[in-house]
Amino acid sequence: MALFAVSRYIGEEEDADDTAQEERARALLERLREQAKARQLRRQQELGGEGLEGEAEQGRLRKEREGGSAVKRRKDGELGHGAESEGDAEQREDRSKLKKSPKRRKRDEGNEGAEERKKESSEGDRSTEEELPSAAVGEEAHPPPSSLAVLGDYDKKPVQKVQPFLPHWLAQPKLVQKRIKENLIPIRDVPEIHPKLLKKLQMNGIESFFPVQAEVIPAVLQSASNGYLMGQGGYRPRDICVSAPTGSGKTLSFVIPIVQVLLDRVVCQVRALVVLPTKELAQQVSKVFNIYTDGTGLKVVLITGQKSFAKEQEMLVQKKVTGYCSLADIIVATPGRLADHISKTPGFSLTQLRFLIIDEADRMIDDMHQNWLNQVVKAAFQAENEAGSNRLFRRTIPGPVTAASCCYPQIPLQKLLFSATLTQDPEKLQQLGLFQPRLFTSVYSEKKTLRDGTEAEQDSEEKYTLPEGLSQSYVPCDLNSKPLLLLHFMLTKKFTRVLCFTNSREASHRLFLLVQAFGGITVAEFSSRIPPNERQRTMKEFEQGKIQLLISTDATARGIDIKGVNCVINYDTPQFIRTYIHRVGRTARAGKAGLAFSMVLRIQQRRFLQMLKDAGIPDIEKHLVKGRLLKPLVQQYEEALSKLERTVKVERAQKRV
Repeated sequence: MALFAVSRYIGEEEDADDTAQEERARALLERLREQAKARQLRRQQELGGEGLEGEAEQGRLRKEREGGSAVKRRKDGELGHGAESEGDAEQREDRSKLKKSPKRRKRDEGNEGAEERKKESSEGDRSTEEELPSAAVGEEAHPPPSSLAVLGDYDKKPVQKVQPFLPHWLAQPKLVQKRIKENLIPIRDVPEIHPKLLKKLQMNGIESFFPVQAEVIPAVLQSASNGYLMGQGGYRPRDICVSAPTGSGKTLSFVIPIVQVLLDRVVCQVRALVVLPTKELAQQVSKVFNIYTDGTGLKVVLITGQKSFAKEQEMLVQKKVTGYCSLADIIVATPGRLADHISKTPGFSLTQLRFLIIDEADRMIDDMHQNWLNQVVKAAFQAENEAGSNRLFRRTIPGPVTAASCCYPQIPLQKLLFSATLTQDPEKLQQLGLFQPRLFTSVYSEKKTLRDGTEAEQDSEEKYTLPEGLSQSYVPCDLNSKPLLLLHFMLTKKFTRVLCFTNSREASHRLFLLVQAFGGITVAEFSSRIPPNERQRTMKEFEQGKIQLLISTDATARGIDIKGVNCVINYDTPQFIRTYIHRVGRTARAGKAGLAFSMVLRIQQRRFLQMLKDAGIPDIEKHLVKGRLLKPLVQQYEEALSKLERTVKVERAQKRV
């Protein structure tokens, strides 16, 4: 709130103060004039205006100003008695200043001083401009170059691609040779393999290991060199991740070392757990384990839901007078069924678990059924209340290494991850809780020799590796010609075992009915709508060559080793690159040759080719089929369509009933 001081009466005592303030104001004004003159002189000296002509001109101007002021004073005196003198006006102005508040007086005095300084400087500039010599005018005509920079101006630079920052184990993996045929290693050249297993390998016709097997098997055996009860040197072993092409022998890479480590076990406990995404893949892995555990006393149990829950419980545990005892050393399971047994089967214990193998790890990470991984880890580190010798090797959740934590040995839990399309996203891999992992990968840029003899890297952005003997092609088409193209390939190429993929089980079923109605091709379908027993029989007949075309969903795309597939046809274009990798990986396995055709709608062509390019897959060939080659099939195809329509109506009527 402003305070105002109002002086209503000005007496004789205040006249002395007015006079003193008036003198101070005049002194201040005189001082300001002197400072303005000094500045004007300095400016003239800087510009070189110190000549005689400048001084004479300055004196003349000064006289004119003095003469003008005298004339003005004479005119003011002639105005009569009613007019006020300059002194009276100044006195009245000073009185008005006294009536103002101190803050306002200061502000007004400052404004007056600023106006006076501006006036003096303008006069000085004017006089200076008049007194400038011709040399100064020449300098203005050619001013010095400006050092000012234009804000916002920039140079066009190429945008640098941001490189991802990866952990050391992902950025610097152990590289595995991707060419299988050229890098086979005799089984006896791989160290530390037990003679019993060498004999088993030879009995099954295996004389050489693939590159990934020769690298991973010794690494797992070395981590368990002191037995399964403790890690090497008493330390926790490092987890192992393997990223290698389909058909490169990843299954045998963990079967051989696990069987060898458990050969000397005395008490039957669950020491190894293999988790897989599909029942068919679990059956295949269980079959391999049974081959190499035959005659060793190790027991392998498969739990995938194909048998009743009570039957699987009888296979896992047995109740005795002293309590429950395990009937399995190695368990092969799907995640959903495994989670059910952990929570509902009494006596089922994972406290002695030594190896946790996650096959098709990328899919298992994306599809965590019932949070199965946390349940497994919790069950593995669950404290036992039983007394006995196993208390010596009791296990606690890993933490900081202290003197107390080293007082007794612990059974380590080692995780082994395998996939053809293992993700390099650290955030996703963090869900698995890996401990100082090691990565074995065949995904790396490869040098090729150019025509001039120099070597150049192919593609530094390669993310996935395809089988060595695979030949890829894509067939541009429209929606109506896709069935005709499939029939054309089957009737002209004379393939014996063709695996055809669709994106849904409904599409798979309709295509199966259409090819069956067309005739001339032995065809079967493979999807989740078919009962498990019938799927097994179909797969067996397909491997024997009794079925020429197997139309399937992505149920068979993951890891399943189907013998003798010489061609894969993507009837529906895969939406994701990992789906494409696993589909075409069903052929050209174990270093053999294979073909892959993808039927791509013209509207999908650009996206499909860009997807392959982003994944680092080399250029895929374009395979054109002329329309005249399809004309002989049109009449029979139309008859098959009418049969398909009748069959679909009958099936719908049966469903309603």
